[in-house]
Amino acid sequence: MKGNPMGNAAAQQSVEQAMTTHEGLAAWVDGVAALTLPHNIHWVDGSAQEYARLTDQLVDEGTFTRLNPELFPNSFAAFSDPVDVARVEDRTFICSENERDAGFTNNWMDPVAMKEILNEKFAGSMRGRTMYVIPFVMGPLDAKDPKFGVEITDSAYVVASMRIMANIGKEVLAQLEASKAFFVPALHSVGAPLEAGQKDVAWPCNPEKWIVHFPEERSIFSFGSGYGGNALLGKKCFALRIASVMARDEGWLAEHMLILKLTSPERKSYHVAAAFPSACGKTNLALLQPTIPGWTTETLGDDINWMRFGKEGELRAVNPEAGLFGVAPGTGWSTNPNAMAAIVKGNSIFTNVALTDDGGVWWEGMTDEVPAHLTDWQGQDWTPGSGRPAAHPNSRFCTPIDQVDMLSQDYYSPDGVEINAILFGGRRKTTVPLITEARDWTHGIFMGSTLSSETTAAATGAVGVVRRDPMAMLPFMGYDAGDYLKHWIELSGAANAERLPKIFLVNWFRRTSAGGFAWPGFGENSRVLKWVVERIEGTATAVETPIGFVPEAGSLDLTGLDVSMADIEDALKVVPQEWAAELEGIEQWYARFGDSLPGELAAELEDLKARFAA
Repeated sequence: MKGNPMGNAAAQQSVEQAMTTHEGLAAWVDGVAALTLPHNIHWVDGSAQEYARLTDQLVDEGTFTRLNPELFPNSFAAFSDPVDVARVEDRTFICSENERDAGFTNNWMDPVAMKEILNEKFAGSMRGRTMYVIPFVMGPLDAKDPKFGVEITDSAYVVASMRIMANIGKEVLAQLEASKAFFVPALHSVGAPLEAGQKDVAWPCNPEKWIVHFPEERSIFSFGSGYGGNALLGKKCFALRIASVMARDEGWLAEHMLILKLTSPERKSYHVAAAFPSACGKTNLALLQPTIPGWTTETLGDDINWMRFGKEGELRAVNPEAGLFGVAPGTGWSTNPNAMAAIVKGNSIFTNVALTDDGGVWWEGMTDEVPAHLTDWQGQDWTPGSGRPAAHPNSRFCTPIDQVDMLSQDYYSPDGVEINAILFGGRRKTTVPLITEARDWTHGIFMGSTLSSETTAAATGAVGVVRRDPMAMLPFMGYDAGDYLKHWIELSGAANAERLPKIFLVNWFRRTSAGGFAWPGFGENSRVLKWVVERIEGTATAVETPIGFVPEAGSLDLTGLDVSMADIEDALKVVPQEWAAELEGIEQWYARFGDSLPGELAAELEDLKARFAA
């Protein structure tokens, strides 16, 4: 970014006094200050005292509402502008040097042209505001190759949220300086400069939004939005879009996956990675409470998973995040008690939920009993008869992961854990069975590449439309989708074939002919995971179908479950007529890849068609 020679003198002096010995960082901060013209600059140290000052400030400014400390200690609610409530995929760009490298799933613009636009947008964008410099690391600071970032933002809400979601502050900066390491520069502005004497609003943002990634230089620019995924730049922007490019170049995988540890009654442990599009039950599965006796679960993460092959050719996973940034509606005491137990410990930031009359928060699905009166996410009186949701469908809780009682101690290991199974899952009313085991690794990648789901409120746009979402990475791949799938196939060449994870396709949302859910889901999904483990061990039976192996009648443990066999049959059936339409959809989807579709996956489609034809 070009500097502005007419920089704010006080801001310039603040940079000079920053005392960072990292020359690249000092120069970048200097340039950003000269361009954005902040009133002052604050280097974030990540301390509890700093957090208390920031949250007090946010309460005073009206951005935060302090919650009742007896209900939610040290916790706050924030309410966004109604036009700033979700990721903005249509305003998200991958500006690779060559358009072909961005692929058809991403928006692209020439990097030179884009930088001219961004220079214009960021010029003076922080006037009247504090510019915060947040050193952060994704994953353990003691990893062999820690991935550093520095986010510059003019939003105290972002600073407070980043303290929950990543390891930030002076220890990170000290190691960054000592190692003279590379860092991902991530620049964020709400795009709402304040003139002298101008009164601020509770949620500043700009009607025009730009979320831009430059993969070759590993940089991120976000303008105009204060909302989580657009503004917490360590999350989707770095940990998926930029990290997926790093992973391609360095031989690993950056994936939109949870990590769950399962332990059987025989005390043998297994680790499952699972990819689901947003708002399809990922956090619920990551914090699963099993309903079958003798089985226990621990979590390592609910959203992002970085995987590398280990010394013995095994696939190992770490969660690079420090918090949970979960969709609130549907998370409740009856559906996800582990998440709720972590949330009520406090130290959390809620966005766009409803407020209770006793100073707490509420959202749809949180409790079985609906409160008689609430203040909804837009500040209006709400009762059960209001005819609208009290909390926004994409409202969020942001909670430290170390408050989760079922957190595995392996979460802290820089080497991560070995993955034994990978699940791909979407939200489909028909066609896709409750669970299907892939025939082999490449067939599993085919399943992931054709993953489909009905859209949810986690991104702006129409809800309920079936869209393909390869590996649940459609909005998060930082490069061409065909090359991304090729990377998955080629990477397995470094693997020990006997230790490659088994791959499964799941669908908790299949409906019966009467329209109800065929499978109860939530904690009962532990029964499906038990079958996954038994398939790994070779002890569960399955029926071979054209799409893969599905549980044989009686193979799923249904002990104590009040579900009819007719519903189980509906959950597991493979209907050729439904698959005739699905094959057509897959063919249309693959046609969009053009020459970049790996030949192995085109062959998998032909084989699938042949099996149905037979």
